[in-house]
Amino acid sequence: MLYHLFEYINKHFNIPGSGVFKYISFRVAMVVIFSLIISMVFGKYIIKFLQRKQIGEEIRNLGLEGQMQKKGTPTMGGIIILLSILIPVFLFCNLTNIYIILMIVSTIWLGLIGFLDDYIKVFRHNKEGLKGKFKIVGQIGLGLIVGLTMWFSDSIVVREKSDNIIIQNEQQAIAANQAGINVKSTITTIPFFKDNEFDYNMLIPGHNQTSALTWIVFVIVVILIVTAVSNGANLTDGMDGLATGISAIIGVVLGIFAYLSGNVIYAGYLNIMYIPNSGELVIFMGAFIGALIGFLWYNSYPAQVFMGDTGSLAIGGIIAVFAIMIRKELLIPILCGVFFAESLSVMMQMMYFKYTKRKYGEGRRVFKMTPLHHHFQKQGYAGINAIIQKPRNPIPESKIVVRFWIITLLLAIISIVTLKLR
Repeated sequence: MLYHLFEYINKHFNIPGSGVFKYISFRVAMVVIFSLIISMVFGKYIIKFLQRKQIGEEIRNLGLEGQMQKKGTPTMGGIIILLSILIPVFLFCNLTNIYIILMIVSTIWLGLIGFLDDYIKVFRHNKEGLKGKFKIVGQIGLGLIVGLTMWFSDSIVVREKSDNIIIQNEQQAIAANQAGINVKSTITTIPFFKDNEFDYNMLIPGHNQTSALTWIVFVIVVILIVTAVSNGANLTDGMDGLATGISAIIGVVLGIFAYLSGNVIYAGYLNIMYIPNSGELVIFMGAFIGALIGFLWYNSYPAQVFMGDTGSLAIGGIIAVFAIMIRKELLIPILCGVFFAESLSVMMQMMYFKYTKRKYGEGRRVFKMTPLHHHFQKQGYAGINAIIQKPRNPIPESKIVVRFWIITLLLAIISIVTLKLR
């Protein structure tokens, strides 16, 4: 809103300094500051409100070190994250930008689904929360909204490089981007390949660009990515500060990609896809990072508040939709490697348990406990260690969290390196 106000003032009154809002760098700095202030200053009042209303986490005794001490810790703290994102975005973003509109819709959509899940757990005292099928329906619904909007909206295009310019150096790549035309496309970025662009229509026999199947394939991919990443973030949120810190690191990398992809000069210099008007997404990501860092003030070990599904589902959805819109969704298995490993551990555990139960009459486990972070936290045997009876001592929670942050940081560096490593 401030963006539109100062744009109006600058256009009609030409007051000195009012034009500063057109600069992305200024607005990114402002949203980071505002999101930090909201999450850190007002966050403590929200936590006190949650404590007064006795909105505490119900903990099951799973034999994890320090687990029962967390009983009664306020949950639904994702409200702090959502407010710290949305308020600065409404103040400093161009609200007519289609990318920002989609990000706002995604944040509110999955935030409401997560809130409903937490509400059922806390106030209805149902530990299962919202049934899984309803969560999936909600995630599919968001995938449909994002996929169909990206396909049919005339505002979402990519810049097709001019074929008349032979690209042999950075200057020629910039010229090719500037001389190109905006086109509707289902093209995306594929890492580690020299011509690092992949079109989803290549999955259709005949590679017909105008095929009606193209948008169906694209929408299905969007739905799968939104569902997978939001559930991955939800599974990762099991230790103090774990999902918060990992998501902040991922957000920094996605913000860098958005800035480079939305700038015709940098996109040309790096010979990557130029996406007109996507630079505005950097401002949204600034609010996202600021909100998470501010929330980490209260969520770090020992946590004063948990984000709950209100925060974790929204965080995963934001990361997924953001990556899709800047055409970097195929980097998610690398960048979100911890989310991927957490989800994979759960699937492996369930499949192996069912298989061994059918074969031996008794279910066996690959991990001591899933999601993966609990495997390192739990005393006991599982998998190969159960066979050779090799003792495995539990690792302190804070050490597991920091080590997962370090792993995510390494994966973030690898993701950035893909800009040039082809």
